[in-house]
Amino acid sequence: MSEKKVILTGDRPTGKLHLGHYVGSLQSRIKLQSTHEQYVMIADAQALTDNYDNPEKVHENVIEVAIDYLSVGIDPSETTIFIQSMVPEIHEIAMYFLNLVTWNRLKHNPTVKAEIRQKGFGESVPAGFMTYPVFQAADIAAFHADLVPVGDDQRPMIEQTNEIVRNFNRIYKTDALKEVEGLYPNVARLPGIDGSAKMSKSLNNGIALSEDLKSVMKKAKKMFSDPNHTNIEDPGQVEGNPVFLYLDCFCSDTQKLAELKEHYTRGGLGDGSVKKYLGEVLVEFLEPIQTRRAQFEQDKGEVLNILKKGTVEARKKAAKTLAAVKEAMHLNYFK
Repeated sequence: MSEKKVILTGDRPTGKLHLGHYVGSLQSRIKLQSTHEQYVMIADAQALTDNYDNPEKVHENVIEVAIDYLSVGIDPSETTIFIQSMVPEIHEIAMYFLNLVTWNRLKHNPTVKAEIRQKGFGESVPAGFMTYPVFQAADIAAFHADLVPVGDDQRPMIEQTNEIVRNFNRIYKTDALKEVEGLYPNVARLPGIDGSAKMSKSLNNGIALSEDLKSVMKKAKKMFSDPNHTNIEDPGQVEGNPVFLYLDCFCSDTQKLAELKEHYTRGGLGDGSVKKYLGEVLVEFLEPIQTRRAQFEQDKGEVLNILKKGTVEARKKAAKTLAAVKEAMHLNYFK
C-alpha cells in the first residue's frame, strides 16, 4: 500500500475566515483529509509581516481561525492543525534557505509585488514581508509536502519554493528535500460582493463564515450583479455575474439554479428576486456551520488543547526534516 501524500496548507490569522476561503481551500481540505496526511497551519508568524505593530490582533484571531476550521468540518483526528510560531524548526530551516535566494529574486516575485501594491507599502516594505516567500518554502519543506492547495495567484510562490529546494539539494548533494505541486481549485476565485476580483478581509467586501445571518441577507441584497440589467424585462448576463457565481458554489438545487439562469437570460427576472434567493441559499449553508461554531466557542479550552496537540505533532515532523537539513549542511557537531 502506497504512503499517503502529504498536504500542507493554512491561513493567516488576521480575521475570521470568509466564503472565499471556503471555496478556495477549506472544502478541498475537508474532502482530502481522509485520504491524505494533512497539516493545516495557522500562519501567525507570517501574519506579523504586515501586522507587526498589532500583535494582539494576530493573537486573538488564532483561536477564531481554529474555530472556523473545526466548524466547517476539518477533523483534528484526521488533520494536524498547528500554530506556525510554535514550531521553531520551521524558522531555523528558513534561516538556511535565506542564503539560497537573492534579494533581486524576491523583489521580482509577482505575488509579492502585487501585495506590496495592494498594501500601499511604497518604499517602506518590512524586510520580513519581502522574505516571507522563503519562510513559506520552509513551511512546505519542513513537512515534506507533496501538495499545497493555493489559488492561481500563488503559483509564483510554489515556483520559488521549488527553486529553493532544487538549490539546496544541488549545493549540498542530497535528496533531503522534495519539490511540491500546487493544488489549484476547480472553481474560479470567488469575487467580492462589490464586484471586485477578490473577496478580501482587507477590502471588507466578503461574507464571514460567522457572519450574522441577518447581515448575510442584507449583503446578498446589495451584491453587485449585471450592471446593464436595469429593467426586469431585459435579458440579463449570467456569465461573470457575481450573484450567479455564488449560486454556482453554494446552491445545492441544480435544477432550480438552471431554471433561474434560463429565466434571467431571456428576461423577466429581476435582480432583487435572484439576490433574495441567494441570501436564502447562503443562510442555509452557513446555519449548520454557525451552530457548530457556537458549540466550540463555549469550550475554547478544548480548542486550545487541539492546537497544542497538533503543534506537538507538527514539531515532531519538522524536527526530522531539520535534522536531515543539518546533516546535509554538516551542522551536526555532537553526534
